[in-house]
Amino acid sequence: MKTRRQAKILELISRNDIETQEELSDYLEREGYQVTQATVSRDIRELKLTKLSMSGGRQKYVALVETSEDLSEKYTRIFRDGFLSMDMAQNILVIKTVAGMAMAVAAALDAMHLHEIVGCIAGDDTIMCAIRSNEDTVVIMSRLRKLVGE
Repeated sequence: MKTRRQAKILELISRNDIETQEELSDYLEREGYQVTQATVSRDIRELKLTKLSMSGGRQKYVALVETSEDLSEKYTRIFRDGFLSMDMAQNILVIKTVAGMAMAVAAALDAMHLHEIVGCIAGDDTIMCAIRSNEDTVVIMSRLRKLVGE
């Protein structure tokens, strides 16, 4: 529910000039979300919304764009949190994750744009990565071990 509500908030602020938490609450309620002021305040903080000045002295909520450094740190944290082990079979890298985390870890790997990785397929707790070559698999395993502190 929280994820959907926060996605709706991002959609609403992109389509409307919303100036206050109360106004945002009203928009959410019209969309079917029952929220308290505390919930809206927490969502604003978690989404890192800020106010942008408009003409006429008015302001509106906007989402801050995260830098690639911020995103890189998030992807690294997701990888570390979900990672259990890895092994290779020639140019196939198999990564074991905490149950239910394989898709998130695979998405983090994809977002890291590691050129040696052609693509990943994730199940519940296992990821299979197609790597460009056997040598690249060894390189990627070394880089991922450093990432998790092994």
